[in-house]
Amino acid sequence: MILLLESDKVCADEILTHLSEEYARRVVWQPGLLDIASLSATIPSLVILGRGLSQVQALSYIRQLHTLPILLISPMDQAEWASTALGNGVSDYLLYPFSLQQLNQQITSLLNANSLQTRGMIMSSPASRRLLTMAHRVALAEAPVLIRGETGTGKEMLAQFIHTNSSRKEGPFVAVNCAAIPENMLEAILFGYVKGAFTGAYTGQAGKFELANNGTLFLDEIAEMPPPLQAKLLRVLQEWEVERLGSNKVIPLNVRLITATNQNLREAVSQGRFREDLLYRLDILPLVIPPLRQRREELDRLIAHFVQKHGDQAFAPAIKLSPCAQKALLAHNWPGNIRELENRVQRALVMCRSTVLLAADFDLPSVPPTQEIIVAAPQTQVELTPSASLQESRKHGEFQHILDTLRHCRGHRSMTAKALGITPRALRYKLAEMRQRGIITDDA
Repeated sequence: MILLLESDKVCADEILTHLSEEYARRVVWQPGLLDIASLSATIPSLVILGRGLSQVQALSYIRQLHTLPILLISPMDQAEWASTALGNGVSDYLLYPFSLQQLNQQITSLLNANSLQTRGMIMSSPASRRLLTMAHRVALAEAPVLIRGETGTGKEMLAQFIHTNSSRKEGPFVAVNCAAIPENMLEAILFGYVKGAFTGAYTGQAGKFELANNGTLFLDEIAEMPPPLQAKLLRVLQEWEVERLGSNKVIPLNVRLITATNQNLREAVSQGRFREDLLYRLDILPLVIPPLRQRREELDRLIAHFVQKHGDQAFAPAIKLSPCAQKALLAHNWPGNIRELENRVQRALVMCRSTVLLAADFDLPSVPPTQEIIVAAPQTQVELTPSASLQESRKHGEFQHILDTLRHCRGHRSMTAKALGITPRALRYKLAEMRQRGIITDDA
């Protein structure tokens, strides 16, 4: 189901006329106020906020439905506000007027991104959904993609997602880790060689570029490629043809190139470790994967996935986390990101003595109680009255947003302040005001 929230029938009809027949059949139009409780039976796969909604109405819906993919339709003169809404839970936005192709492409991107649950790449936070939406857009193009992200964030899985959603999905996906191959062998592996090209070349071998023809070539840790080979790679990208080592035969290429790195390539250029002209060739469609510490709200689903993957299938559904383990996992900085999390879950499953996983099972220290707070009323909703002033409505909306963020951050103050974009001191003032108003108790 696709839920269309639009107060103006004319605006709703404009959206419906721009939808493909397939998507139009799935749309449920909600013209009046939405009863969020009614969504418990049928959860929409996508929410569209129409341009007929006021900014106050749209923000209210965004706060209530931020766990779902949201597409915001905004008038052209409100483009700045629409862009700002991306940081408040909106997955993507479209400016009116738009074409049929643009609207349907946006919907396809959001639906595909929302369905990604492959090999532990569970990305359910608003920032992650925006990344996957952008990745789907990128997949429809042919230009080179550069993925940046810390070690263990899932750069290769994102590259596979792009390949799977591209026109080359029927072709091969070939991955090469430039840091894992000896420098004197990397050229031969990438470009191939003929018999007798060098000592030990008893037979000819096709290179990875050649093997990836009509598909996608993924070069991980591209910053580790030696400068002489960078120059040869640049020529391949300029001519889209390659010669095997020891041969003069030109092999034409039809390859989509995706590269990845955990380093700052512009810094590497300034240090003379990476060619600037090659960077311009690679950095046409950049994507940045946020580290796990910036999307901790995904921890629960990731842990459940890895327990299911590595645990005893008969007992996996019974596995629970102790409160101490939950605090320790939330407080950990995760320098190894998702790869580290998977390793720690595997360790915990081996070390545990019951169906309850402790902090020690993950080899994590216990968190002192002073580092966390408890939101006393987790289901609290700020009540708005029809007579409330605009300023008061905004204040209540702000309080509700703070409450929602506190819940997502499990009551961790410093993490909540960071997520809200304010200082911990400012958050303390906000919480004090909320206590005075009776929105939260003294325990919060």
